[in-house]
Amino acid sequence: MMKLPLTWFTGLLLVVLAAAANADDDVRERIESRMAEVGIDAEIQQMRESPVAGLYMVMIEGQVVYVSADGRYLLQGEMLDLEARQAVAETMRQAMRAERLAEYDEEHLIIYPAQGETAHVVTVFTDIDCPYCQRMHQGIDDYTALGIEVRYVQFPRAGVGSGSYHKAVAVWCDEDRKAAMSRAKAGSSMDRASCDNPVSEQLELAQELGVNATPTFITESGVMHRGLVDARQLRNVLDEAQ
Repeated sequence: MMKLPLTWFTGLLLVVLAAAANADDDVRERIESRMAEVGIDAEIQQMRESPVAGLYMVMIEGQVVYVSADGRYLLQGEMLDLEARQAVAETMRQAMRAERLAEYDEEHLIIYPAQGETAHVVTVFTDIDCPYCQRMHQGIDDYTALGIEVRYVQFPRAGVGSGSYHKAVAVWCDEDRKAAMSRAKAGSSMDRASCDNPVSEQLELAQELGVNATPTFITESGVMHRGLVDARQLRNVLDEAQ
């Protein structure tokens, strides 16, 4: 039997991969063109084939929709893998969240380092006026004592210009942000302040990542947990996932 050189197989593989990439580019162009025709002016953040032949998962503004390869049909909603018992698009969303938060400027976060060795890092989207966020903050030392570093992102759900928004800005503008956060979440009145701050930007980040509740915990791998998770339960969940 004639043996072909390894370089032949390598070359063939590169040709196949290039063809697949070009095919995906063609599909992306068709989908973008069709969406533009019907007035959907949004950038495709990610796109990949779904488990269903001819149907692509397309991420737009943090949300995943399903679009046929010819760009004609668009489906909204969750596709469930009944065998794996999970949403098909969740791995795509997780990867996007992990990548986005990894590149986010730490200088724009209010960080509570773990006490001792850092076992896990979580990003928490928080609203000063959210009762469950207030309860979580009362026990912030419980989280850090268990080796969990907590990174707060401000998410005043009432939006720009609301009372919660102005409180978030006041916390950011304070010389001691952690102390200001504790005062605000304990119900102390906060004088309005003005300074360069990332609060509006963080509202956009929440929308981009699909955050719609507070508190929302996002792990380093991009797994999202909505609602209050106490310190011990969170540590157990993080350990199991690791």
